Amino acid sequence: MSKATLGGIEIEIDEDGFIQEPEKWNKEVAEDLAKIEQAFPMSEEHWKLVNYLRDYFLKYEIAPPIRMLVKQTGIDLKRIYQLFPGGPAKGACKVAGLPKPTGCV
Repeated sequence: MSKATLGGIEIEIDEDGFIQEPEKWNKEVAEDLAKIEQAFPMSEEHWKLVNYLRDYFLKYEIAPPIRMLVKQTGIDLKRIYQLFPGGPAKGACKVAGLPKPTGCV
């Protein structure tokens, strides 16, 4: 594991850049991760996805299935890829401060 300065604080990250200290996640950390993922500046749609991912993860301790993400946010998959070029798993989950998803998100 290595460390990165995100949102002005030092955070441990894995080899793919996913934060390993989710308790340190905040808006500024998300915005710095969004810059890395080419998803900056963060729009209302970005935040809608990020907030849904975080809420779901905090409730179920897993990232939601992609179909649920699309259905619950009302943002279609093509648009998600426009917002997060890395996709819903690599891009959106990383910005949301979730651990690296093990399956399809």
